[in-house]
Amino acid sequence: MKKQAFLIGTGLFYAFSLAAQNDIDAIRYSQITFGGTARFASMAGSMGALGGDISTLSFNPAGIAVFRKTELSLTPSIFSQSTNSTYSNMETGDRKLNFNFGNIGIVASFDRSGKGNGWETMNFGFGYNRTNNFHNRISIQGNNTTSSLLDTYVANANGHSASDFDQFSTGLAWDTWLINPDTNGGSYSYNHVIPNYGQLQKKSVETRGSMGETVVSFGGNYKNILLIGASLGFVNARYVEESVYEEVDHADTIANFKSFAFTQDLTARGSGVNLKLGAIVKPTDWLRVGASIHTPTSIAFSDDYSSTMQSNLETVSYDTISPKGAFDYRITTPFRAMGSLGFVIGKHALINADYEYVDYTYAQLNSSPNVFADVNKTIRAKYTSAGNLRIGGEVRFDPFSVRAGYALYGSPYAKDENKNASRSSYTFGVGFRQNNYFFDLAYVLTQYTEYSYLYDPALVTPVKNDYQNSSFMLTMGVRF
Repeated sequence: MKKQAFLIGTGLFYAFSLAAQNDIDAIRYSQITFGGTARFASMAGSMGALGGDISTLSFNPAGIAVFRKTELSLTPSIFSQSTNSTYSNMETGDRKLNFNFGNIGIVASFDRSGKGNGWETMNFGFGYNRTNNFHNRISIQGNNTTSSLLDTYVANANGHSASDFDQFSTGLAWDTWLINPDTNGGSYSYNHVIPNYGQLQKKSVETRGSMGETVVSFGGNYKNILLIGASLGFVNARYVEESVYEEVDHADTIANFKSFAFTQDLTARGSGVNLKLGAIVKPTDWLRVGASIHTPTSIAFSDDYSSTMQSNLETVSYDTISPKGAFDYRITTPFRAMGSLGFVIGKHALINADYEYVDYTYAQLNSSPNVFADVNKTIRAKYTSAGNLRIGGEVRFDPFSVRAGYALYGSPYAKDENKNASRSSYTFGVGFRQNNYFFDLAYVLTQYTEYSYLYDPALVTPVKNDYQNSSFMLTMGVRF
């Protein structure tokens, strides 16, 4: 059954549907982490001045020039994400497990020392490194005595004909009789079915997918003093989000209302390209100095999305579904620069420190026609530049090695609750290496806290989300 009141006008009210891509998407794909091999991860991704690991092709490609033999490696990984969410003094938790491959690749090394031109080796690399994992499951619930999600639908509806309502949100609330004409407010005025607040609000979000890049790299070692390298990175991203938002009259105190549920499904797929240039200098036998730059990554995305709404109004229930939505756009992630110091203590130990600079205000969204002017303005106001510090070390007891590291990723947020939302990673690993093969194990624990809102921040208190993820990695490799 469809309501017929106020169905006049031909305008398009699509503020939500065309703005579904927002600043959060830009930051999601701009915040990359260290993945790749177990050795690289166990040193917190801190090998920018040391090299010699295929994962460095995605950070400082000069690391490829350290190889003296051809090397092939494969890294399966188990990823566990848990989230504790606190909303309106109620805490809930959830978790998710994922199996993936953090790295697969090959570096081919060619000896050039006999040519007499100063070049010791010329190396080529090809492989895949995972740079982000989107697998997670979040559960949120709490009582609200001051507002409802329906308030935002009423605000969006007021002043507009029902034929102009967004088909993915406000229009669904209209079709399920959750918002209705306000007979006391005049034309194009609306209210909703919750006369007094006190409902239990719940939201569950499950996300899947990852971000990684296939790299094609080249590097050379000049007189064992200067090592240079370049990587062409072909980025791929897939992000799937399924969310269910509910409001329930659990105490039976709201007349003519029992519950409603709003479900959203989103699948985003993207591909892009970037270029990385790097150098490592060996001024002494024990000191290494590294530097690299990463161009912005331009990623073309295609989104598919849909929404459903169900209402239970005491004596009658309604449900409706949106059309299938699709939208193509582009996200450009920021330029990155990294400096590194490495120390080689004989044949027994290695220490490295990386500092990475990234300005998140340079992330942006674009489309044709461009509907993201306001989103890009929000990015510049909401985010800031950040420094990422990674420190790692290795001690060798041939043929075994022990490794540990720490990484601190600065918050990209300029203000408000998330200003201090930095991420800390604690890493540990062991390795076994012979001339022609090797095995490495790593464990990475990452912790951080971020705040989010169920809807308009002016109407609802923030949700505190405490994240903790663990990664277990095994790298198997051969040299020849």
